[in-house]
Amino acid sequence: MTIQSRSAGTVVVGGGQAGLAAGYHLARRGEDFVIVDAGSTVGESWRERWDSLRLFTPAGFTALPGQPFPAPSGTHPSKDDVADYMARYAERFDLPIELGTRVEGAHREGNGLVVRAGSSRWQAHNIVIASGAHSSPIIPSLANSLDSGIEQWHAQDYRRPGQVPGGTVLIVGAGNSGAEIALDLATDTVEREVLLAGRDVGHIPRLGPWTFQVMHRFGGIGAALAQRGLQGRGDPLGRLTAGQLETAGVQRRPRLVGTRQGAPMFSDGRTATVTAVVWCTGARPDHSWLHLDAFDSEGRLRHRHGVVEDEPGLYAVGLPYQRSATSHLVGGVGTDARYVVEHLVSRRRRMPSRTFRRR
Repeated sequence: MTIQSRSAGTVVVGGGQAGLAAGYHLARRGEDFVIVDAGSTVGESWRERWDSLRLFTPAGFTALPGQPFPAPSGTHPSKDDVADYMARYAERFDLPIELGTRVEGAHREGNGLVVRAGSSRWQAHNIVIASGAHSSPIIPSLANSLDSGIEQWHAQDYRRPGQVPGGTVLIVGAGNSGAEIALDLATDTVEREVLLAGRDVGHIPRLGPWTFQVMHRFGGIGAALAQRGLQGRGDPLGRLTAGQLETAGVQRRPRLVGTRQGAPMFSDGRTATVTAVVWCTGARPDHSWLHLDAFDSEGRLRHRHGVVEDEPGLYAVGLPYQRSATSHLVGGVGTDARYVVEHLVSRRRRMPSRTFRRR
């Protein structure tokens, strides 16, 4: 494969909600940039999620900057609604997106940065990491000690109830994803016993204007408080309630702590005989392509509100609790993207005059 040398002032890695929001603000400031995304279409990562998925935030709080979400404010959009919205958003603002382009590596070279993506080698002043907060599934090691006859999926691989056998199914993780998938299975035409294991994450009574504004506007202090408060628990339920799950026949179990003779064992010492397990245990960002000194001892990106101060020109948008409790949500990325782009523009103006033009 012939590698083409190209250049842009900023390379945005990822064309989901974070990348689109970053692109919007870069375009408004007249910046030279390109967005690269591995998907074949804009919004593809949303289309690949389970069929019945609906956002736990209402449409009124699901807008990217510059374009309201086209649905009644109090309704909860489906995953395909979100994907369609993103595709129209990219088209409306004519954002320069190169699809089918997976980033393979990025490093510093001289005073600039180099991004290897597909058949291109991009030279840039800046990189904006917008590749998502949930790229790499987290599956507890105890999964390996379950009986080999138990079928297992992570939430990222779950699509519809037809994948899952009848009998007793265990959902591990009682946050929004776990609750949604448990309800999906419990209301299917195939008879199943559905167990939902995990701590009680609580419930936001209604994600109305006041609730969302508090989550969204508290800034760094609010993000830190929210992160500490939710540590080890997960985000509280937004759309569903414990009552809805109980009515559907979902049975609650305490935390999964191990196995006994190949069967899942809970913190109260009980075990369960199950045919399948769906792991709704979260995911983490995948920054393995980034070959820069930008990570702490636990492999987390070192940043302050999305600005990686130890690596000039490196930024991030869309990380959990980046600047607020909504930083990773569709309706929260716009404010963080604006902050990052303002810092990027300010830095460019302080640099010696040099212009990159895409070619």
